[in-house]
Amino acid sequence: MVSRSYSNLLDLASGDSSSFSREKRRLPRVATVAGVLSELDDENANSIGSDAPSSISQERMIIVGNQLPLRAHRKLEDDMAVEWCFSWDEDSLLLQLKDGIGEDVEVIYVGCLKEEVDPSEQDCVAQTLLDNFKCVPAFIPLELFSKFYHGFCKQYLWPLFHYMLPLSPDLGGRFDRSLWQAYVSVNKIFADKVMEVISPDDDFVWVHDYHLMVLPTFLRKRFNRVKLGFFLHSPFPSSEIYRTLPVRDELLRALLNSDLIGFHTFDYARHFLSCCSRMLGLSYQSKRGYIGLEYYGRTVSIKILPVGIHIGQLQSVLHLPETESKIAELRDKFKNQTVLLGVDDMDIFKGISLKLLAMEQLLIQHPDKRGEVVLVQIANPARGRGRDVQEVQLETFATVSRINERFGRPGYNPIVLIDTPLQFYERIAYYVIAECCLVTAVRDGMNLIPYEYIICRQGNEKLDETLGLNPLALKKSMLVVSEFIGCSPSLSGAIRVNPWNIDSVAEAMESALIVSEQEKQMRHEKHYRYVSTHDVAYWARSFMQDLDRACRNHLRRRCWGIGFGLGFRVIALDPNFRKLSVEHIVSAYKRTKYRAILLDYDGAMMVQSSISRNPSPEAVGMLNNLCRDPRNVVFLVSAKDRQTLTEWFSSCERLGIAAEHGYFLRPNNDVDWETCMSVPDFDWKQIAEPVMKLYTETTDGSNIEAKESALVWNYQDADPDFGSCQAKELLDHLESVLVNEPVSVKSGLHIVEVKPQGVNKGLVAERLLETMKQNGMLPDFVLCIGDDRSDEDMFEVIARAGASLSPVAEVFACTVGQKPSKAKYYLEDTSEILRMLQGLANASEQASRNGLQTSQQLIINRQ
Repeated sequence: MVSRSYSNLLDLASGDSSSFSREKRRLPRVATVAGVLSELDDENANSIGSDAPSSISQERMIIVGNQLPLRAHRKLEDDMAVEWCFSWDEDSLLLQLKDGIGEDVEVIYVGCLKEEVDPSEQDCVAQTLLDNFKCVPAFIPLELFSKFYHGFCKQYLWPLFHYMLPLSPDLGGRFDRSLWQAYVSVNKIFADKVMEVISPDDDFVWVHDYHLMVLPTFLRKRFNRVKLGFFLHSPFPSSEIYRTLPVRDELLRALLNSDLIGFHTFDYARHFLSCCSRMLGLSYQSKRGYIGLEYYGRTVSIKILPVGIHIGQLQSVLHLPETESKIAELRDKFKNQTVLLGVDDMDIFKGISLKLLAMEQLLIQHPDKRGEVVLVQIANPARGRGRDVQEVQLETFATVSRINERFGRPGYNPIVLIDTPLQFYERIAYYVIAECCLVTAVRDGMNLIPYEYIICRQGNEKLDETLGLNPLALKKSMLVVSEFIGCSPSLSGAIRVNPWNIDSVAEAMESALIVSEQEKQMRHEKHYRYVSTHDVAYWARSFMQDLDRACRNHLRRRCWGIGFGLGFRVIALDPNFRKLSVEHIVSAYKRTKYRAILLDYDGAMMVQSSISRNPSPEAVGMLNNLCRDPRNVVFLVSAKDRQTLTEWFSSCERLGIAAEHGYFLRPNNDVDWETCMSVPDFDWKQIAEPVMKLYTETTDGSNIEAKESALVWNYQDADPDFGSCQAKELLDHLESVLVNEPVSVKSGLHIVEVKPQGVNKGLVAERLLETMKQNGMLPDFVLCIGDDRSDEDMFEVIARAGASLSPVAEVFACTVGQKPSKAKYYLEDTSEILRMLQGLANASEQASRNGLQTSQQLIINRQ
C-alpha cells in the first residue's frame, strides 16, 4: 500500500495537485521541539502498510544519510544572494555507491543539506531537489540540529564508539537526556521523510551510520515488512565500553529492527554480537557463510565488508591538467628529498601528535635522515568542535614548531604542516609524490586514505612522464598503518604499528625508507589488486545482494508489532503458527472423550523467574484435578532425575512421569519405574566425566549434573561468550573420545549433554499414544506443551501420529514463547500455560460435578 504522503509527493513532482483534496493528514516537515518518545505511538503508528500490493513496480532504493550528497550555494546578482544553486557532491560516498546498485534501480536520497535554508524557502527548495536530483531534504531547526549532531552524536556517541569513556565532563561529557531526546526527534523527522516517498512492498531502504541508529524502529513500526538495511561506518566498541551507554538497550533493539546490519570489520561485528548476547540474551550462529541473529522469529543478518573507494573519480582527477601542474610543482619543491605523507582530520583520535613524535624519534636515531626526509602532514578541519579539538590544534602546532626549530635548516623543515583546506587535486598530487603514506590513528573507522594513496601511486603514463619515470617499470608504494583502523586487516602488505608506541612507529618509518625496490613493488601490486577489485561499487553491490536475500521471506510470514517506544519490535512467524486460544482449547476439551496430555515440566510448568525449582502447590493441585478425570491420560516429561520427580509429585497418584528425557517411565504411582530402552552399560561415563571435569575447572560458573542415564555440563552462570566457546570445544572433544560409544552428544541452551543413543522425549509420546490405542482409548484430543529443542521430538511424533489417533482428533502442539518451532501454537510464558491448564482442570471439575448431580437425580427419580 502506498502511503498518502508518498502519492502526494509524486503528484507534486509531476505537477499534478489534484490528489491534495484527498489528503487528510500531512506529515510534519520539521519538528520544533526536542523529541518525545511517545511520537512513536502516533495515530497511524501501528498501520502495516505492506499488507496490500503496491501500485509501484519499478525497483527502488531509498538511501538515508545524515547529509544529502549535494553541494549548495547562493547565486549572486549585483552582490545579492538571489536563488539557490545545487550540484552533486562527487566526493560523497552515498553518491558513489550508486555505481554498484544498477542503472535499472531508481535511487532516492533522504538527508539534510549542509547549508541552512530559511523556512520560507523550504518548500521551493524541496520541490527543486525532488525534481532535479530525486533528493528529499529533511529540514532540521538549527537549535535541534545542534543538540542532535554537535551534542549527542559528536559529544557523546562518537567518542564512546571510539573507546573514550565519559569519565569526566572534559572527556566526552556527561550523558544529557535532552540531547538524547533531540537525537530521537531528528531520527523521527528522517522517518517522516522516508514515509513520504516509500512504497513499502517494493522499495529497499539503506540507512547509513550512527547518526540514524534509531531510525529502523520508526520505519519498522510503520511498515512491519519494510526491506531495511543499516551500515555502520564507525567502529563499534567492545561490550565493556558500550555497556556504559545509558540508552544501550534502546540502540541495540533499534538496530535489530533492520534486516541486515553491516560492519567494516569482523571486530566491530563481534563486539556488536557480544553486546546483543550479554545485554539482550540473544544467540547467533553462522548460516551458510553469513551470521544470523534470531530476534522474535526474524533472522537479522550481519554483513562484514569494508567499504571501497571510487576509482574512476580518482583516475579522472589524476588526468586533470591542474593535477599534473601541481605534481610538477611538488616534484621541484621536494627535489632530492623523500616525502612521507600523513592525511588526517584534526581530531583527538587521528594520532597526529604521536606521528610527529615518531618523526622526531626517527631524526634523533638516524641523523643521516636529516635534510633528506620530509613529513608532510595534511590536517583537514575537524568535523566536531569543542575544547578537545582546540587542544589537539595547539599541541600539533607546538610540536611542529619545536621539531622544525631543532632539526630545520635553511631551505629544509622536517615537517610541513598544511592546515588550510586543499582542493582534491592538490591532495592527489601529494599522494603521487609520497614514497610512503602514514595512517596512524589511535582509533578510526574505515579510513580510505591508504586506498586512495595506492590508486594514486599507480598513476598513469602522463604522470610518469612528468615525474621522469619509466612507464613500463612496476609501480611501488609503502604504507605504515595503525592496528586500530578499519582498513588495516585488508592491507596485508602494510607495516602495521601500535601508534601509542612511538619507538615502534619510528622503526616502521625507517623500515619503509630502506626496504628494497622489489619489495615496494610487490607490496604495491598486492594492495593495488585488492583495492581495484574491492571498490565502492563492489561493496554496494554485495550489500544489496545480501539485503535482497535477507528480505526474501518477508511476504511469506505473518508479522505484527509488540512493545512501546523504542522497545518496539516485530514478530515474524509462520502463517500457520498462532497463539493458542484458551476458549478454543477448553471447548475442544469438553466435547472430546479420550485425551492425551504431555507436559514438559522444566520450561512449561516451572516459573523461570523463581529461584525455587520445586512445583508450586497450585501446580500440583491442578495436575491432580486433570488426572482425576477418567478420560485423561496425563504424562509429565522432564530432564530431571526420577528420585527428584518422585519426591515432588508423590501426591499425584495417577500422574505419569518420564524422567531424564524419557529414559525412565512410570505410568502412575502404583507401578515401578521402567526404562524406555535397553542400555547394556554406562562405561562411557568413565570417559566423558573426566573430560567434563577438565572444562568445569577452567570455566568459572559451570557445573556437571550427573544423572543415571546421562551427563550434563551446564554453563548458564558462566560468562556467555567464554561459556559458549568452551561448550563448542567440549562438544568436539566429547564427540572425538566417544566416537565408538553408543551415545549421542548434543548441545542445548547453556548445556552440553551426553546420553544413550535414541533416548528422547519423542519416545514418551509414542509410548503414550500406543498404550492408549491398545487399551481401546483412541485419543481424540492431544495436548503437548514444551519450551526447548528437546520438546521438538514430541511435537514431531504427534504431528505424524495419524494412525494412533481418532480420525476427528484435535491436536494442540504448543511451545512457550514466539519462536520457530514444529508446534502449531504458542503461549507467551509459564503463567499463561498455567492459566490454560487451570481452565482445563476447571472443565473436568465441572463435568465431574455435573455427572454427580445427574447420578443423584437418577437415584432420586428411581426412589
